[in-house]
Amino acid sequence: MGIDKQSDIEANLQIGPTTLGMVRIYIEGEGIEIPMDFDPEEAEEIAEEIRAAAQRARNMGNKRLKGPRKG
Repeated sequence: MGIDKQSDIEANLQIGPTTLGMVRIYIEGEGIEIPMDFDPEEAEEIAEEIRAAAQRARNMGNKRLKGPRKG
């Protein structure tokens, strides 16, 4: 499955600090649990990537709403 493919898979996502000073992204779905720990610097890089992707997605949505330009 690619990043741009639809999926019917449902999962819960939790993000928070651990007692060891790491940032945990925890994904839980049917029959699977994935804890991923990152140091704070890595977590900030991930946050920046998420913000950038959100902005690109927002821009794509705006382009679709405006439609093609006639000229």
